[in-house]
Amino acid sequence: MSDPGTPTFDQLRVFLTVIDVGSFAGAARQLNRATSVISYTITNLEAQLGVTLFERDSTRRPRLTDDGKALLSEARNVALGFNRLRAKAKGLHQGLEPEVHVALDMMLPASRIVEALKNFREEFPTVPLKLRAEALGAVTQLVLDRTSMIGVRGPPDVEIDGLERIGVGSVHLVPVAAPDHPLASQVNVLGAGRHHVQLVLTDRTSLTAGEDLGVMGTHTWRVADLATKHMLLREGIGWGTMPEPMVREDLACGKLVLLDLPDFKGGHYRFFAIHRTDMPPGPAASFLINQFEWQSHGMNGGTFASTDAAPTIVVDTSAPRGAVQIESRLIHGRPTSNRAMKPRTAS
Repeated sequence: MSDPGTPTFDQLRVFLTVIDVGSFAGAARQLNRATSVISYTITNLEAQLGVTLFERDSTRRPRLTDDGKALLSEARNVALGFNRLRAKAKGLHQGLEPEVHVALDMMLPASRIVEALKNFREEFPTVPLKLRAEALGAVTQLVLDRTSMIGVRGPPDVEIDGLERIGVGSVHLVPVAAPDHPLASQVNVLGAGRHHVQLVLTDRTSLTAGEDLGVMGTHTWRVADLATKHMLLREGIGWGTMPEPMVREDLACGKLVLLDLPDFKGGHYRFFAIHRTDMPPGPAASFLINQFEWQSHGMNGGTFASTDAAPTIVVDTSAPRGAVQIESRLIHGRPTSNRAMKPRTAS
């Protein structure tokens, strides 16, 4: 038996159209061809593959043979690959990036990331995306060394040569600890946090060397990622600040408590979207920057408001172990327009 030939994309399209429409005549109408041409194309496809795809009986509706059924899913996969190839080639011709590499500060709330990436997938389904989550200066370093096209970084709030930036909001940081931590079960005096282990994020780079952002304890444990810090806090190993959205549920159910530290009430961690000045982002990367900007500034008419807005946090000093009440007033939505906006430099 000779090896099967290579079917053309047109033959596969005709085959799949016959299946989807349910008849040779229907496929002819949909493809704007004569029924005899559809029949001839299927006959040639069967000859090339060396199998019979349809039953040849008196019924008017074509029925797949066992071989036809076995090959149907493969035919759909090949056709889908062709369509993706053509869509990607069209995107490249229109100036789309072949791939987008993004670095995000791990303090960025998950709700903001998910919202932006869902919109990105809907707007640019053919553009692959590579995402890295880093802490502190590592996001900036990835953009500087061209590993990532764009990034969303946190502090320090300084201009960096070779980078353009735009402010994209902030997240509220709160000091927390496990309920059985000494700081959680007493009225704290000024400087109380200095005498207990403070968990802080460490920078993988030298960009923030010599800068202790939000560090007040004389005893510090340094961790490389936020998930590890979160886990250690819940286990009672030290105290530290966390993005409020990440610990909101823990505070509500008592797995963590908000600390009443007179000299450390938390604060806001600002975010900046960045890219190299000599590598302006293309349409897909610019869309992501715009998504984060829309989230932070909102749209006129209240159609979208940032989901990382600081909630009202009330410390109930009469309750045991610093129980907290969290009140959030958030407006959810999405941008009503995907019009591209040129990133601008924020001062």
